[in-house]
Amino acid sequence: MMGVRAAVTERPRCIAVHDFPMPDPQPGAVLMKVRYSGICGTDKHTFRGESKQYAGTPNERDLTYPLICGHENVGTVAALGGTVRDSEGRALKVGDRIVPAANVPCGTCHFCRNGYPYYFCEKMEDYGNSLHCAPAPHLFGGWAEYMYLLPGTPIFRVPDDLPDSVAVLTEIMAVTHGVETALAVVGMSGGNRFGGSVAVLGCGPLGLCHLIKAKLLGAATLIASDRFPRRLAAAKSFGANLVLPVEESDSEERIARAREATGGRGPDIVLSCSGVPQTFVEALRMVRMGGVVVEAGTFVDMGPVAINPNADICTKNVTVIGVGGETATAYLPSMRLMAANLKRLPLESFVSHRMTLDRAQAAVELAQTGESIKVVMAPNGDAT
Repeated sequence: MMGVRAAVTERPRCIAVHDFPMPDPQPGAVLMKVRYSGICGTDKHTFRGESKQYAGTPNERDLTYPLICGHENVGTVAALGGTVRDSEGRALKVGDRIVPAANVPCGTCHFCRNGYPYYFCEKMEDYGNSLHCAPAPHLFGGWAEYMYLLPGTPIFRVPDDLPDSVAVLTEIMAVTHGVETALAVVGMSGGNRFGGSVAVLGCGPLGLCHLIKAKLLGAATLIASDRFPRRLAAAKSFGANLVLPVEESDSEERIARAREATGGRGPDIVLSCSGVPQTFVEALRMVRMGGVVVEAGTFVDMGPVAINPNADICTKNVTVIGVGGETATAYLPSMRLMAANLKRLPLESFVSHRMTLDRAQAAVELAQTGESIKVVMAPNGDAT
């Protein structure tokens, strides 16, 4: 029987390639040949052993090692367990290009039955995280030549005009729904939903996708901060008007420059995407009176921070939106939005490195440096 190679995180800071049996999909399941699988901020935490996820929710857990990471995936249908339909109800066939959802909802809990974002699910499983590689059929992450998609996984067909190297960003773009929510809140409280100012704190892949979404939804002034010059250069290429190097300034300096760029008020919306808890404090103090702060970067529990609820939130009338993941309904719109703007924005340059499975540990280490923008695994070749 043909084997399947996969990069397995055996324990913190240790990744090795293992062989697994090629599975036959059960009824309702899909076997996907992986083209690209992104290295997410969550995967970096997993590699470092920072494994407590969904703190304060029914899904709170510590990850089980070993596991095959990779929940930002694009590939082709290799085998089907009977008739399986995509998100629009069309039957899938072998060879179809697909992006699978990162999570598998139960479909029966209170949140599933009442139309909440699917990551609210009380019994949710997620690829490359809660779904580890000990139980058969093992292949529950995208850092593998083939990935096993369980029955009930939302599956989205990739538009013909969207290249795989951009489609691999779909899950991250689907996390940016906080931008739309923030614009709606700003509009409800007396401002406009377009032509405003947005700051993005942390310009890794998640932050850059938030910046792109804000740009495409009409932000007139875009401010970006990060530690790494390469990421700030990327932010400029995607439309940032002002970049703030974290290594060359302190928080008060960055807040002052953001206010200077916004008529002395502060940005209408501040998107905290760094994964560093202290960034949330800076966001609260940077945002204008009546503005909105979106915390989208601290999915893994990195500990508490000190804020003043009166001065930082209450008297400033600041709205805080927490984002715990992507929405399933945002996958197809995200792909269509990216496809429609391939000529307007340099989306095809977003992926900076494509790595083979044999270099998985080096890939994760690279993704944590200023030498990369977006690192993806290419389990079946096409590495650069």
